[in-house]
Amino acid sequence: MNTQETINYNRIADAIDYIKANFKEQPNLDEVAEKVHLSPFHFQRLFSDWAGTSPKKFLQYTSLEHAKKLLKENQATISETAYETGLSGTSRLHDLFVNIEGMTPAEYKNGGKNLEINYSFAESPFGNIIVASTQKGVCFMAFAEDETIGFNDLKHKFPNAAFSRKLDLAQQNALFIFQNDWSKLSEIKLHLKGTDFQLKVWETLLKIPMGQLSTYGTIAQKIQKPNASRAVGTAIGNNPVAFLIPCHRVIQSSGVFGGYMWGNTRKTAIIGWEGAQVNPQL
Repeated sequence: MNTQETINYNRIADAIDYIKANFKEQPNLDEVAEKVHLSPFHFQRLFSDWAGTSPKKFLQYTSLEHAKKLLKENQATISETAYETGLSGTSRLHDLFVNIEGMTPAEYKNGGKNLEINYSFAESPFGNIIVASTQKGVCFMAFAEDETIGFNDLKHKFPNAAFSRKLDLAQQNALFIFQNDWSKLSEIKLHLKGTDFQLKVWETLLKIPMGQLSTYGTIAQKIQKPNASRAVGTAIGNNPVAFLIPCHRVIQSSGVFGGYMWGNTRKTAIIGWEGAQVNPQL
């Protein structure tokens, strides 16, 4: 390596050491860049070139590994793990475990042509569900008391895909979300068919903490589209992954729970159940 390459390598090594030593403080890009005497823009580009990922992603990976260790080896609760990992709440922990990847434009437009989708049925605390996955992650999950109707809904989403009734690891990871014990939970990858706007709305839903509610207007504000409450509602109504992407936590500004793709009674039951998990003494 020449002199500049050596300097760059040492800077990135120092940055990695700093992130690993201080991940509980969840340092932002500006903080880490300052520690290695670079501008945030230059540091972001240099780190990505040398480490193969962004500083933010590296921080998330580090935090996730620590969280997994706490859950598995220390038998910590979800709340304890979030606190000990330096996260602001259990929703941030949820963010670490659930990762959304949008389908390519071709996959989106051609109805899943060339996609091989595995699917299976399972029980949940709120009724039977169908869960389906591609090689990249879970692409569909819905409450389905009737298996034929559930499978037809899946085929409607991906009319040109090839389907196999088979339970795979991606599906098993997703189903662990219904348990309070996340020690067996690996990172859940979602492979979703949606527009950029829909993906942004669904990612924002992941940040609503368990036991708390938000409104359509608040979601619109968070994605910096304050006048798009109606469009936000449509995107939420098209959520392809029940429960994991918690569209049930969004209600009307009046306090009325509002509609739910899988039934208002089920929405009320889920909200009540989550509230009891967060506040068991109430």
